[in-house]
Amino acid sequence: MPNIWPLVPLEELLTPVSRPETVDADKTYRILGAHWYAQGLYVKDITTGAGIQAKSLYRVEEGDFVYNRLFAWKGSFALATKENHGCYVSNEFPCFAVNRFRLDGRFLWQFFSRSSVWDDALSESTGGTPTSRNRLKEHKFLAFKIPLPPLDEQRRIVARIEQLAAKIEEARQQNEHATETAGILYEQARNSAFRSLQCERKPIGELFTLINGRAFKPDEWGESGRRIVRIQNLKYRDASFNKFAGPVDQKHLIRDGDVLFAWSGQVVSLGAHIWHGQEAVLNQHIFNVKSLVPMHPKFVREGFNALIGQMKAQVRGLEMFHIRKQEIDRLLFPMISMQAQHRMVDFLDDLQAKVDALKKLQAETAAELDALLPSILDRAFRGELVGAVREPALRSIASDALKQREAGSTA
Repeated sequence: MPNIWPLVPLEELLTPVSRPETVDADKTYRILGAHWYAQGLYVKDITTGAGIQAKSLYRVEEGDFVYNRLFAWKGSFALATKENHGCYVSNEFPCFAVNRFRLDGRFLWQFFSRSSVWDDALSESTGGTPTSRNRLKEHKFLAFKIPLPPLDEQRRIVARIEQLAAKIEEARQQNEHATETAGILYEQARNSAFRSLQCERKPIGELFTLINGRAFKPDEWGESGRRIVRIQNLKYRDASFNKFAGPVDQKHLIRDGDVLFAWSGQVVSLGAHIWHGQEAVLNQHIFNVKSLVPMHPKFVREGFNALIGQMKAQVRGLEMFHIRKQEIDRLLFPMISMQAQHRMVDFLDDLQAKVDALKKLQAETAAELDALLPSILDRAFRGELVGAVREPALRSIASDALKQREAGSTA
């Protein structure tokens, strides 16, 4: 639908303000920066004038509209809050007084919270390449036109946007919590399943040989040869690999299907994995777990991970940890038949599939939530944000926004 409000240039609504102060070497200054994506001003430095190279700084007052010339194309627009009052900015941050009889500053900030406006700012910025050196000059900024409803309507729209934004944030937090909970539920179910096994248990040292990886020096890393498998390569599928082209002891080679156990590093990295990939070289701080009796690899992996709670009690170090081999060797591991191992693996695979399906649904919900506020903002400035917007309508808006995003990415 066409916009129902007149388009008014900012030069009719904003007045440039400048409050320069000569830098005093003995005075302490709170220096502001502007977050990207219209996320507001923040104190980026607190320093005395002796540490400031500039001869002058510019004082900001509550209610000023401020932007960063260099990063307008990244959405560095903000409305100064009470917390920003009396702070300072450099000469790269033009400040403007808002005509409060015609324009609500929050309405203007919401207008500049849209990616389409940031694109316009980029097209109006000058300075050459790279893009980060482009500047949006004040006369270009003031030439921007905004839809201007009556002041009362501006305030109502801002209140509605803030209300919806709060609901979206609440939904996002709930979704993130549900995603975290799904993983925890799997771990709890697995640990409970292993604890409930009615069977003989033997020390790990009697059932497995734990072979530590090779200790590499950084100057041995290269761009050719076998991949070196480090802890990050086990945790993150897209982690890059270092390579080694020199001679390798056979005990340090790993092959597809080997069970690997990270025993040193960050505490969150403690755990077992199955290597899926070409022959590679194992880095230090990871054990290759070799079964001395018939064992299903997934049963071994999950069995080791079910013992992590006990292992953490043996961990040494705070931010960085290690657990000694002799301490792992003493832990008791369940001894069940291969048939029973397969049943346990099938049960855990089914449980993992359900958790993955739940996480996929939650990821789709997260994508909808990410698309929702930008779509609401666009509708608000087209005059379409009227009346109560209930959850089904919100989901419809999000779905439409996702379709538009996907269509744009494939165009």
